[in-house]
Amino acid sequence: MRRAVAADAEAIAEVHTRTWQVGYRGVLPDEFLDAMDWRQRVEPWRRNLENGTVHVAVAGPVVGFIAMGPARGVPDTYELYAIYVRPESWGTGAADELIAVLPAQTTVLWVLAENPRARRFYERHGFVLDGETRVDTIGGREVAEVRYTHVSP
Repeated sequence: MRRAVAADAEAIAEVHTRTWQVGYRGVLPDEFLDAMDWRQRVEPWRRNLENGTVHVAVAGPVVGFIAMGPARGVPDTYELYAIYVRPESWGTGAADELIAVLPAQTTVLWVLAENPRARRFYERHGFVLDGETRVDTIGGREVAEVRYTHVSP
């Protein structure tokens, strides 16, 4: 594991896209997922690498990433913006390695309510539902999101 650099933008964009296409199948519209092109995410990820804290898990190539920073709308709190591991590396411990870099402070994250795999992962790492919910539209479909909070000792 290491801090991401600009040269990682393509690998992060590919992991991000591939993980959505596999992990959100059946939750988001297939046509939306099938139309995703990782190349369209490279430039936004280059900008994210300049502005935020991103780490990558590597096993030769980049197999996953975590992005985090100040919480949006929650003072004095950190936010886990994204954590994704390529599907071929699920179950290898890469996500556990990535989440271990979160700072020792209160952290929130949003997750699709219909994402039981991710929700189990967060709960295993001490995150608890805090009662906040929201509805977002992704790929033309309304989806419910729930917020989890982790309070560091």
